[in-house]
Amino acid sequence: MKLSAAQLFELADEARSRRDFITAESAYRALTKDLDIELRTEARFRLGMMLADDLERYSDAAIEFRRILDDKPDVARVRLELARMQAMLGNLAAARKELRAAEAAGLPPEVEQIVRFYSRALDARKPVGGSIKVALAPDSNINRATRSDTLGTVIGDFVLDEEARAKSGVGLDLQGQGYVRIGVEPGADLLLRASASAVLYRDAGFNDVTIGVQAGPQYAWGRSQLTFSFGPSWRWYGRDPYSRAVGGSVSWQRLTGKRSQMRIEGGIAHQTNLRNVLQTADDFTLSASFDRAFSARTGGGVQLYGFREAARDPGYSLASGGTSFYLFREFGRATLVGTLGYSHLEADERLFLYPKRRVEDRYDASLAMTLRALRLGRLAPLVRLKWERNRSSIEIYDYRRVAAEFGVTSAF
Repeated sequence: MKLSAAQLFELADEARSRRDFITAESAYRALTKDLDIELRTEARFRLGMMLADDLERYSDAAIEFRRILDDKPDVARVRLELARMQAMLGNLAAARKELRAAEAAGLPPEVEQIVRFYSRALDARKPVGGSIKVALAPDSNINRATRSDTLGTVIGDFVLDEEARAKSGVGLDLQGQGYVRIGVEPGADLLLRASASAVLYRDAGFNDVTIGVQAGPQYAWGRSQLTFSFGPSWRWYGRDPYSRAVGGSVSWQRLTGKRSQMRIEGGIAHQTNLRNVLQTADDFTLSASFDRAFSARTGGGVQLYGFREAARDPGYSLASGGTSFYLFREFGRATLVGTLGYSHLEADERLFLYPKRRVEDRYDASLAMTLRALRLGRLAPLVRLKWERNRSSIEIYDYRRVAAEFGVTSAF
């Protein structure tokens, strides 16, 4: 016997009410294949709500809400539910992005009250969470080195060996992070974080591995959030330790309107270079960023930043600053993100060996696309193309670089 759409909905709802979630899910998923987009949308929404509220399968629910928004990006209620799922999964930045997109789509007054409720509810955060990224990364210049055969110095031109010149390769890019959040009192948590990143090549001499651990309090009130963190980090380049550092940072984040937010962050660290003691330095960073949703499908942001490295040798001491911009646009079941960046760097003094003081202008751009139409379970393919050009007064730092990433990321 063939059931109508109305009968399938009734069957699914009755099964859910008696907690027969296997039958309910099967019926809802059958309805998601209907030719009528309105029926598909309703089935996905009911399925998502059941997965979230009854089964606490927040990742699966987020996928269903994301599929609805791929077809109908202006459905505010669905975007709010997706924001709730992101918050439950601990993805607070993604949750706030969805709330800004919902505001940009236009909301009636009663729904705006729900948005404010969800914004406040972000303070009730997931106690444990993390993420992993895996990608293949072909790169035209894995060591960010010059293509020149020689290096000009005050005592003549040196011939550079092959290891000191630009080298191409295909690496395995691995990134992961995890956190534990311990509630201290309402509006205050102790946040413990660990992160690791590695780019691994067939030639292990170019492997780049970094591990860091941070801990500190986080406070939330009204539309603001203040986070303090402190801890060590370690870096290995090739087969050997390269540097270790210990430092802290403070960041302040605030919603500046229904569609936007700003963030200011500063940090201080002492970095010990294990290969050249003259490069051991104190680092100071300061950045400010602003993000805004232009519509339910489009948004962007800008960042300004400065960096100061005070090394033991003034020739290695430097100051740099720059800006970057990004725009994203959702096209059906794909998201396109483009970025542009520029920075300027100057050393305090000339190193004895080089004829000029180090002065650089660096330009970079990237284009990334997440293809949710090809998702595998909770993961979706990610393709990113990157271009980088560093113009330097010192030949060994002057380079070009083109790279790509082919990996997977969350489908929602």
